Amino acid sequence: MNLSHPLHSGTVGRCRRLLEPALRDAVSTLHPWGARMATFAMGWSDLDGREREGDGGKGVRPAIALLSAEAVGAPAESALPAAVAVELVHAFSLAHDDIIDRDELRRHHAALWKAYGVGPALLTGDALLALAVGQLAGRPEAMPYLSAALVQLVQGQSADMAFEDRPWSGPGEVTIEEYAEMAAGKTGGLLGAAAAAGVALGGAPELADRMWGMGLDLGIAFQIVDDMLGIWGDPSVTGKPVFNDLRRDKKTLPVLAALASGSPAARELSAVLDAGASDEESARHAAGLVEQAGGHDRARELAQRYVSSALGVLDEHLPHAVELRALCHSLVDRAA
Repeated sequence: MNLSHPLHSGTVGRCRRLLEPALRDAVSTLHPWGARMATFAMGWSDLDGREREGDGGKGVRPAIALLSAEAVGAPAESALPAAVAVELVHAFSLAHDDIIDRDELRRHHAALWKAYGVGPALLTGDALLALAVGQLAGRPEAMPYLSAALVQLVQGQSADMAFEDRPWSGPGEVTIEEYAEMAAGKTGGLLGAAAAAGVALGGAPELADRMWGMGLDLGIAFQIVDDMLGIWGDPSVTGKPVFNDLRRDKKTLPVLAALASGSPAARELSAVLDAGASDEESARHAAGLVEQAGGHDRARELAQRYVSSALGVLDEHLPHAVELRALCHSLVDRAA
């Protein structure tokens, strides 16, 4: 099964063209050594510092900030500080996540830690985080949402790591409700900050709290789809090998949903996971059992439910936000 992620490329491309000069300006203020690693982390250059085209990531989070400002009648440029901030935080989180998860690839290339070492990667991530905070330090209408997102990010990542020490089934098993809370923090907080800061900088701070909640729901849907791509995605599109999450015992939504079905395939899956799906053959077998037990369909259903909740906020408060709505849809449509 081939799951790709065709985003609403025209909209995201327009937002990236607006974002990138400001983002490069921010990174250029770093120490030259750090700036070189940061440009590699952002996907702008290769290991030798040569320019690398078209590999800077999807740009979803800054697009949400810019489109949220436009949705309240402001020019997208009004939300540029928020757009730059959330993209820098995203890059910081990826640099650290790849170390935590021992992922050696990012966007078809070596992960930052694999290219430069763990210490330099940690320092680069810290530098990107510091730059992000500086973007909104003087914007009290937006900064609280970035601050809240950072707390949520750490909480969500901590929960995700703690899940790895819990059993797949039986007493202490991870529930779907716990998963949703983890995903709201790990992924939703930054999407919520993008949307909330976007409308706040666009002149509608009264909508910021509602957009924060919208982003949390959207983040859960986004994380579920990422989990699906981790099992059934095309590595040539995602830039990462499949089955890594299964090999590392990560508690992803499709697996949790499959185990909760109680079917014969679920019981066999539980036995395979308890034994450890550490090699290619066992991981592939586990992936097949996840699908047989309904994990794929249930994950898709839940992703649609959360994105529908997010879209309900737009329907109520920003009914003319056509591009923002289309972008939200595209995040779930990455998985078929």
